[in-house]
Amino acid sequence: MDTATISLVISIIAFIISISIFFILNGKQKKASAEPNDGFNSRPLQLQAYERLVMLTERISLPNLISRANQPGMNAREMQLLLLENIKQEYEYNMTQQIYVSPVAWEAVKNLKEQYMLIINQVASALPPEATGLDLNKILLDVMMKQQKGQLHAIVLEALNYEARKLMK
Repeated sequence: MDTATISLVISIIAFIISISIFFILNGKQKKASAEPNDGFNSRPLQLQAYERLVMLTERISLPNLISRANQPGMNAREMQLLLLENIKQEYEYNMTQQIYVSPVAWEAVKNLKEQYMLIINQVASALPPEATGLDLNKILLDVMMKQQKGQLHAIVLEALNYEARKLMK
């Protein structure tokens, strides 16, 4: 697959996910459930969870991840594995936050992680065997730059911020 095809596929997937998130967030209003007041306020924990998920989203964004994990001298396969491992570690480190956030927010973060891993794997599989890690990183950044305005990363951040603002009201 060439870069244009990968970029088109990514854009279509991001568009579909963004429309889904939009309808879920705007079309679904939850009825307030009567919970017993035992004196425990989980709001600070929930806000902290949204903060951590925003940080996770930023840390696994491909431009940030590449600049942080880039190691000269690696081949494309080694760089692919390093990028994937970094994403998995960041995600696993923050898995417990799903307890404090809405299922929609957690699903958005999970989709972002899977989307980035898919992009890395697709681009890496399209490279010749002699490609370097630098080649992989350049193409990944190029793919990300060619995506339309509604990048999945921005959409997930918007969803997390929206839900955190609802908690602060």
